[in-house]
Amino acid sequence: MLAAYESIPRKDRVIVALDCDRQTALDLAKKLQGKARWMKVGMTLYYAEGPAIVEILKLLGFKVFLDLKFHDIPHQVSGAAASAVEAGADMITMHAVGGVPMMQAAQEAVDESGSQADTLAITVLTSMNAETLAETGVNRPMAEQVRALALNSQEAGLSGVVASPQEAAMLREVLGPDALIVTPGVRPVGADLGDQSRVATPKQAFDSGASHIVIGRPITQADDPAAAFDAIAAEL
Repeated sequence: MLAAYESIPRKDRVIVALDCDRQTALDLAKKLQGKARWMKVGMTLYYAEGPAIVEILKLLGFKVFLDLKFHDIPHQVSGAAASAVEAGADMITMHAVGGVPMMQAAQEAVDESGSQADTLAITVLTSMNAETLAETGVNRPMAEQVRALALNSQEAGLSGVVASPQEAAMLREVLGPDALIVTPGVRPVGADLGDQSRVATPKQAFDSGASHIVIGRPITQADDPAAAFDAIAAEL
């Protein structure tokens, strides 16, 4: 039996990252209307514009992945999660290293709101490698850290995780067929890696078990963002 997300075409599970200012974000969104289904609003855009940017993107017909990576005491994260889904977010994120009680508080807030938003735990940032992970005091291998945090998120009742495409296959085996596995660090063949360390192509990420992929600069900084999106969709 297919997981719910598998009935949705892969191109409709590509999340375009709007890590830019308001006007650029809205220009991009309008160029991608009718093509992309999801937009990601991260800290850069949200801290400048607040909940209004989520509401505008929803009015334009997009689903919104609100990637604010909550990490605080349970009380604060509960309130943040409630505010995020009230604004209309369809996915929200929090750092798994905040612990199971913190993640449970977020999930409970979403449930109590009546929202159907998905909740995702950040495992290890895709910009990090083994050396930068060790500098934080975590000395076990990257895959073990990702696995442990993913299991904590499952214990907390979250919808899934955010992890690099390199861990997607392992996480699909660990978390089962229904968990959402959202993978940033996705770059089309030949694209600049930017600040990403653990990457894969869009097709590789989906083939490895990702439910959704996040792509920013290869689309948003392209001369023709709509054509760039179409090229990725064709590859899928």
